[in-house]
Amino acid sequence: MCKQDEHQLLCPYEMVPCLNVDFGCPLTMLRHKLAKHLEVCPASVVCCSQEWNRWPVHETDMTFYRKVSENLQLNTETNLDVALALRDQALLFQSIKMKNIFPEMMEDPVFQNISAEVNSPVKDAFCSLDFSEFTENGRAEMEGVEVSQEERNALAKNDDVASTQNYNTWERIFKKEKDGNQAVKNLNKEGKCEEKEEQKYLNCEVENRNSHKGAVSDTRNTDGATGLAPWQDGVLERLGKEVNIAEYNMYLVHNGAMLINFGQLAACTPREKDFVYGNLEPIEVQTVRTFNVPASYRAKRSHLKDPSHKAKTAHQSVDTADLGLSIEDLPMSEEVSATLLCSLEKELKGHFISESATTDGLYVDIGTQTYNFSSAPFKADASLADVIAERPCGLYFDVETESVTRRHNKMSSAFSYMCGHSFRRDEYQSHFRNAHCDIQASLGGWYQQRCPLAYLGCTFSQIRFHPAGQQATIKYCQDVSALVFQPHIPATLGDGGKSRSPRKSAAQDFNGLSSLPLEILQHIAGYLDSFTLLQLSQVSHLMRDVCATLLQERGMVLLEWKKKTYSHGGSSWKSRKKIWRFSSLFSAVDRWSFSNAPSMSEHLKSCTFYQREERREPVALACLQEVRERHGKPKHER
Repeated sequence: MCKQDEHQLLCPYEMVPCLNVDFGCPLTMLRHKLAKHLEVCPASVVCCSQEWNRWPVHETDMTFYRKVSENLQLNTETNLDVALALRDQALLFQSIKMKNIFPEMMEDPVFQNISAEVNSPVKDAFCSLDFSEFTENGRAEMEGVEVSQEERNALAKNDDVASTQNYNTWERIFKKEKDGNQAVKNLNKEGKCEEKEEQKYLNCEVENRNSHKGAVSDTRNTDGATGLAPWQDGVLERLGKEVNIAEYNMYLVHNGAMLINFGQLAACTPREKDFVYGNLEPIEVQTVRTFNVPASYRAKRSHLKDPSHKAKTAHQSVDTADLGLSIEDLPMSEEVSATLLCSLEKELKGHFISESATTDGLYVDIGTQTYNFSSAPFKADASLADVIAERPCGLYFDVETESVTRRHNKMSSAFSYMCGHSFRRDEYQSHFRNAHCDIQASLGGWYQQRCPLAYLGCTFSQIRFHPAGQQATIKYCQDVSALVFQPHIPATLGDGGKSRSPRKSAAQDFNGLSSLPLEILQHIAGYLDSFTLLQLSQVSHLMRDVCATLLQERGMVLLEWKKKTYSHGGSSWKSRKKIWRFSSLFSAVDRWSFSNAPSMSEHLKSCTFYQREERREPVALACLQEVRERHGKPKHER
């Protein structure tokens, strides 16, 4: 029995919770099964970190992309490369803030605050719920951003922050606001009042001590308290009055241990007597320009030439007014092209083209680049996606991706993308192999093949592979922003091939499916992949309950973190709730087979762009014959 506690910590047959219990796993098991359980633990979630680069399209190659942009909805459903390019483009447009690219084109903060007060919508008491998520209590939990009473009490007891009012006052001082000087004066007045009150308190204390010492002075004189022995009371006070500072410090060095033992000297400084910055006064920062040219400065040779042999130059500002056109007649700049161009300058060259450059200690080359946007001025928090939200969207990025190399600084790159989808640990291998290795890496002509005349504007493409043993296609689902598996359902499966309306057919099939017993529905749902379960859980309450029984076996649990902001400006992240959901993984494909797609030569027979090229060929041959007659045989034919 004396070893029972230690045995329970080591026994392989002891019932213990999962190692990921803090991350949401509710299962308990024998200790020797923990390692095997981690492979299928619902809380053992892996975030896919596959990365790639996608660059904007060059202006000379916009023929194909303009043609694709005419019907983006159709091209998104049939072309995987276009769908993935649009997804990456939407992510980039949301991440690009206009204030970082065009700070001079932003809205005035004064007018922005006025418009925000006028146009601020009333906050709804309810939030939009994601019905693909399962919470522990079955309903969404809401928390306000306001500081609770417990947090206010904890803040009041905190020694680091004196009070919220003082914190805001010091913030105004250091931010150099208009009321900063007045705040300094107020602090000085308050400090002087506090000093007067403190001085009165100290005077009262001194008077009380003097009266107390006068009452006991006779007894101390009889006991020999006037000496400088370490065991005598008040030895340090008398020593400080009779000797200088050097002898006082030497006395502490030799008799410090005895003073501590007899209680004359504290071993450490008490907290209430510790030194603190209590009476600091803010000093206004004054900038003084005292730069002088150093005596060792040597100008460049270009600045030391003989003025008589130097070309005559004149200082003159160049402006758009020199073109002889008014500002209204100048063409407007396009927001997307100009923003991507500025981002590419920073990405590829490391700086903006019009950035100021210093040649030496005295000469600075200043360059400016102005833009004229129809949607300017921009709001302070506006992104590129907000600017073009009301316009028809086009495709501005290359459909082919580039793998991230070690030479590319992906940490500061605006054109690097990451998958970012979460999967169970036992699902990650299938996702990476099928989604990234088999499909995404082969969209440039192997898995998906385009017409050779795509550079002229032909948008024809075909999928060359399908999963072996079954007729199915891979499509892009915008709801989950991922590739999904869609099998081909024969039309003969519905009422012996009789035609029915889609709405009536779906209603009859659903009524027939919902009438089955719960055990049979659970058995059927056990054969579905994670993405299908994710979609099925959003059909009805019954199907949601059926899918909820498979969460621990097929689902995953995630912690939802929420940032809490306190009144003093600090913030912290706290786990709000545990969310159960299914991943976007489709059925694993171990082997691919060639599809029955026609050859590309058959497509070229009906391609309109190919027929245009055939019409140009006789004209080209006639021109070549004319060249031969005039100048003989051309050099490239020799």
